[in-house]
Amino acid sequence: MTAQQTLFSIIIPTYSRPAELANCLEALARQRLAADSFEVVVVDDGSPVPPNAVVRRFSDRLDISLLVANHGGPAAARNKGAERALGRFLAFTDDDCRPAPDWLLALKACCTALPDHIIGGRTLNALEKNPYAATSQLIIDIAYGWYNAPAAGEARFFASNNMALAADRFRAVGGFDRSFTTSEDRELCDCWLQHGYRLTYAPEAIVYHAHSLSFRGLWRQHFGYGRGAWRFHRMRERRGCGRLRPDWEFYRRLAMAPIARGRGTRTAMIAALMLIAQMANCAGFLYEGVRHRAD
Repeated sequence: MTAQQTLFSIIIPTYSRPAELANCLEALARQRLAADSFEVVVVDDGSPVPPNAVVRRFSDRLDISLLVANHGGPAAARNKGAERALGRFLAFTDDDCRPAPDWLLALKACCTALPDHIIGGRTLNALEKNPYAATSQLIIDIAYGWYNAPAAGEARFFASNNMALAADRFRAVGGFDRSFTTSEDRELCDCWLQHGYRLTYAPEAIVYHAHSLSFRGLWRQHFGYGRGAWRFHRMRERRGCGRLRPDWEFYRRLAMAPIARGRGTRTAMIAALMLIAQMANCAGFLYEGVRHRAD
């Protein structure tokens, strides 16, 4: 396949999740966009056992390749995939995601019409019975409603498990900052806007997220988000964007969201988990600040 024939390069970082990766690749094999219009680049982020066998299972259904990297985190893995990608556009998703059959068709319509934009799709929780996954999804939903609301004038943030953008522009802005192990998508979106480009939300481009979280997993996830948030705001200061100013209205919406969805035991549990997630976020933010003050 030549570069001229490839419209999309789908880049998937993965680490020791062969079953989840297989489900993701199965979803990509069922895309309604012509198979010769896209390639799949799996980047193994230093797994003890690389997913060679999983990738081989799809070699007759997908134009697929596997890159192996040292364990440097998802940002570095995505950049490695982008370096080798042949596509005009890069589409990013994660190994625990299952793109809907029309995902690439929806991204194609937006990307070709708006090549200077990051296109962000809609991510839905595939594990509704898991309260920890439901809590994490609710926080993302509120974040999208706040940062990408039409009243705000322009979208400002998309998660890296469902976004697409022009490959040449991605490389021109420097790709993901590999010093980030979380919140690298926030940093990329902010950098993109600083370069004069824009973001567009495409809710029709759907990905189902099957991240089986536990209490410990939820805490670790949001502790990591807090650490990434500290680094993000420090980076913005260095760019001359001013010091951190908390969005108190955003946090009010977070607090009210479980109540707005109804009453009952599950609502109370989600509300409690929302509070715990924000405590973990604050703890991670403070931890990173203290750690860098000591350096």
